[in-house]
Amino acid sequence: MSETVRGVIARRTGAPVELVDVVIPDPGPHDVVVRVQSCGVCHTDLHYREGGINDEFPFLLGHEAAGVVETVGESVTHVSIGDFVILNWRAICGECRACRRGRPWYCIDTSNASKSMTLIDGTELTPALGIGAFADKTLVHERQCTKVDPAADPAVAGLLGCGVMAGIGAAMHTGNVSRGDSVAVIGCGGVGDAAIAGARLAGAATIIAVDRDPRKLAWARQFGATHEIDASAEDVVERIQELTGGFGADVVIDAVGRPETWKQAFYGRDLAGTVVLVGVPTPEMTLELPLIELFSRGGALKSSWYGDCLPERDFPMLIDLYHQGRLPLEHFVTERISLDEVEKAFDAMHHGDVLRSVVVW
Repeated sequence: MSETVRGVIARRTGAPVELVDVVIPDPGPHDVVVRVQSCGVCHTDLHYREGGINDEFPFLLGHEAAGVVETVGESVTHVSIGDFVILNWRAICGECRACRRGRPWYCIDTSNASKSMTLIDGTELTPALGIGAFADKTLVHERQCTKVDPAADPAVAGLLGCGVMAGIGAAMHTGNVSRGDSVAVIGCGGVGDAAIAGARLAGAATIIAVDRDPRKLAWARQFGATHEIDASAEDVVERIQELTGGFGADVVIDAVGRPETWKQAFYGRDLAGTVVLVGVPTPEMTLELPLIELFSRGGALKSSWYGDCLPERDFPMLIDLYHQGRLPLEHFVTERISLDEVEKAFDAMHHGDVLRSVVVW
């Protein structure tokens, strides 16, 4: 039977979000209904609200979530009722070109629920990243659920569903940070601090945090930064070189995604070093660089999508590291809020007052 729950939607570009009744249909054969226990307020949700993703309004926002499987479709085998799961937006299909070539982190045919959640009047909702978890319950494909240790705090675990995984993976998977490496991370919000945590897990010896906000530089220390650069007062490239023996960092991660920060990353790396772009640029941004610079400096220029992660491999492992005290996921949770406070959380995010606001039930 379908049921009605509360959910947060964006009805049109730039308008404040609304708390409304949302109808959850019966799950299809491979669908599950998840009772949401936590959902982080991510920049991507704000992009949806502002029309920066597409114009398929109204959106059911929220995607960085954890919860308990409550109902399953008749053909579901991947999870069972009662499982504690982190929701993910990369439900690997196993059949597309990327999957067949052994690169499933580039999967281009990820699975989503077979039915649409709706408003009371029948208007179909577009779930953010195929999840839509700013709601008491949500409908997703079974492969969008990754089972993890139920002892984990849902507010902490759910953050692996997007931003924290994107940052950790940018360092460990895309950047291939190795023991003893030097790493610089430009932009120390949630994704940047997660990249710092990932570099620390990978054994980096020097981890340089770069930001213009003293609060964020202070936060970066608790995730493993060994040095800080105030980008408002220092030349970022020169300072990175000073802190790395004059060479530049082995890996520089741009967690901002602007032409000026990418150039800092490019010139702040060591010869044949790696640049990882994980911050998301806007469509109108362009980059101009002498081609000879690309040739003469060598190395690798990479983009990181979702940290090149595989949820089934990475989420359980990272939860284990959290339980061991080796990954301080709890430090990402700045505040715990209710479902009707999402709009306030967007404002706090805009002013840089939080790493993550997390809706908890």
